[in-house]
Amino acid sequence: MKYGYAAVGEVQNGERRGEVVFSLFPHQTHFAVPAKMALPVPADVPAARAVLAANMETAVNITWDARISVGDRVVVIGCGVVGALIGYLAAKVPGTEVTLVDIDPSRAALAAALGCGFASPEIAPDEADVVIHASASAAGLALAIASAGIEAMVIEASWYGAQSTEVPLGGRFHQRRLQIVSSQVGRVPARQAPRWDYGRRLAKALAVLNDPALDALISGETAFGDLPGAYDRILHDPSTLCHRVRYEG
Repeated sequence: MKYGYAAVGEVQNGERRGEVVFSLFPHQTHFAVPAKMALPVPADVPAARAVLAANMETAVNITWDARISVGDRVVVIGCGVVGALIGYLAAKVPGTEVTLVDIDPSRAALAAALGCGFASPEIAPDEADVVIHASASAAGLALAIASAGIEAMVIEASWYGAQSTEVPLGGRFHQRRLQIVSSQVGRVPARQAPRWDYGRRLAKALAVLNDPALDALISGETAFGDLPGAYDRILHDPSTLCHRVRYEG
């Protein structure tokens, strides 16, 4: 089985030979794809940062679903790669107050680097205009509901797979008339769909990676041949965010 799907490399053949491109394709040293599947990496985005494009595309889609407006108080539960990218995008909207919430206090430095505030779950803000849940845990979803203000929207951006998740739909959820909205990158939101296709969305995700602050999301790099001895440590290291795998032809 081939793993991965976010690859950055150099075109080896044809009219685009030498061009640095991003492609959603399983990881290997060489592969062939139709030209339209090889998106040019913008000149102001280093190839080493362009590996974040798939996660940024997800964050863009979630931000669209969240309908974040000028001045909104935004809370993001879960400061992994996607949660951090959502916070980064939300903080670019004028006047927003964005707080990333995570159980790992060391993520406070990451939040600050991306222009966001930080809180532990025990002191998470409430009365938020928009809450985005990205921790893939029942506790995180309960906290998202608790953080939402009256008539606010909770965006469920987590992937739970086949597991069942408890959702506290009593008390605060009903009393505050909250909404829970699913966000999934496999579909472009209805408001954008008439004008945006997947190619345009991914190209925009690549373009907005032109900020060196996003390098804070790269937590390491390992050569593919060294992975058997390193992968267990990478997976269980709490500091791991985006860990690059380097393939050499």
